[in-house]
Amino acid sequence: MCGGFVVAYSSAKLDSNTSKSHQFFSHLFYSLGRVSSYTFLGAIFGYLGSVISFSKVSTGYFYFVVGIVMVLMGLSLMGKIKFLTSLESMLSTNTLIKPLFSKLIHSKSFASFYGLGILNGFLPCGLVYFFAVSAAATSSALWGAVTMFIFGLSTIPSLLGFGFIIGFLKSGNFREVMIKVASILIILYGVYTAYLGYMAVISK
Repeated sequence: MCGGFVVAYSSAKLDSNTSKSHQFFSHLFYSLGRVSSYTFLGAIFGYLGSVISFSKVSTGYFYFVVGIVMVLMGLSLMGKIKFLTSLESMLSTNTLIKPLFSKLIHSKSFASFYGLGILNGFLPCGLVYFFAVSAAATSSALWGAVTMFIFGLSTIPSLLGFGFIIGFLKSGNFREVMIKVASILIILYGVYTAYLGYMAVISK
């Protein structure tokens, strides 16, 4: 999901005439926007964990559902099903998101990249949900925020690198290979997450 966003804004907001330093800071501000959203979500889930008792079984069910969603995302990236296509279509027609996204995607200011990152941070993502559960397990708004903040920081290097090789990804063969590899990894991680949830439920 994040990779798709990088491709979208790189194609619309950056071109061959954009300096390397401007590209770097553009990608950096985008990532900082995501980290901001993740940190906020971590605080919310951490607080919920402090006021709501999440049993091992309920957490297991949540992990299982997140795992299934990740498998569906992987299959969708492979073109086997239209899960992500339907989701993106639903979001693109949302009366609140559509005008905001349009405004941000047509601006080339660093603030617009930061705004896109914030928006991306709130979109459905199995991996984010997985760490959100971990944030809830801390039973603290502060430590929940810290958990998601560290998760967000750990994604910055890979997405910065991804942003700089977008030019290569636009070439058909390499792009197809990378999409297939990413799809397989997402599916495998989804199966693993679902398995963790399943084991938590049956071991009650």
